[in-house]
Amino acid sequence: MLWKNGRRSDNIDDQRGSGPRPGGRGGLVGGGIGTLILVLVALYFGVDPSVVMQQVAQPSTQQISPQATAALSAQDEQDKAFLSVVLADTEDTWGALFQQAGRQYVDPRLVLFSGAVQSACGYAQAATGPFYCPSDQKLYLDTQFFQELQQRLGAKGDFAQAYVIAHEVGHHVQNLLGVEAKVREAMQRSSPQRANALLVRLELQADCYAGVWAYHAQHERQVLEPGDVEEAINAAQAVGDDRLQQQAQGYVVPDSFTHGTSAQRARWFETGFASGHPQVCDTFNATQL
Repeated sequence: MLWKNGRRSDNIDDQRGSGPRPGGRGGLVGGGIGTLILVLVALYFGVDPSVVMQQVAQPSTQQISPQATAALSAQDEQDKAFLSVVLADTEDTWGALFQQAGRQYVDPRLVLFSGAVQSACGYAQAATGPFYCPSDQKLYLDTQFFQELQQRLGAKGDFAQAYVIAHEVGHHVQNLLGVEAKVREAMQRSSPQRANALLVRLELQADCYAGVWAYHAQHERQVLEPGDVEEAINAAQAVGDDRLQQQAQGYVVPDSFTHGTSAQRARWFETGFASGHPQVCDTFNATQL
């Protein structure tokens, strides 16, 4: 990705090196969620953890000792610079698209953290993976996740990382459009199987929105290099429910899917990238995912 000359966003809160604040409260995964789901949550691109792990979180009153502030490495600084350019590019894309639709786009903020973080959606650890919190309109990311993405999931390249951010920004778009709230409400009235099916459609729409961003990043700013789209598609496939379950337990359980299969995630990214129009991302009325 040709990013070094791109505009950099100011909407980044870098909390890395400072450690979690003392006295944090929030949801800890427990109860009957099972080891497999713990593994999958650790690898998935999540939305608000209170949505994904609803009714399984228990409040924690454990006091957390503050950690000494650590200096950021040169790699940390480069990661921040890269992410600020990607975030700025999503701001430019969605700002223009919202304006064309007669709406106002509100930029999200990206919080970089190390190990654990306190969000308006609760306390989260790095194992949760990147997530978006609708309550404070912030994206949360421990950049160590990119090492997991490359080393454990085989999704290499900077555009695979850009896809991660664009996917989470897609959840922000859903929040601004009221989609996330409608899905949350519908999930509360649904069976576990139906709630999972709704989450799949929510995630696939975010994948499609990531493709929409990639279309405009290329056609308007020419930032993609040969192989970039393939990197994003590979990343989308790497975090498919079927692939992760097969790796974790040797078989798949479709009724438990919450993010979509590898083929579905790649297909919806490609759908958004081929068109550049958010309207093609209506996964909720699609007869075939």
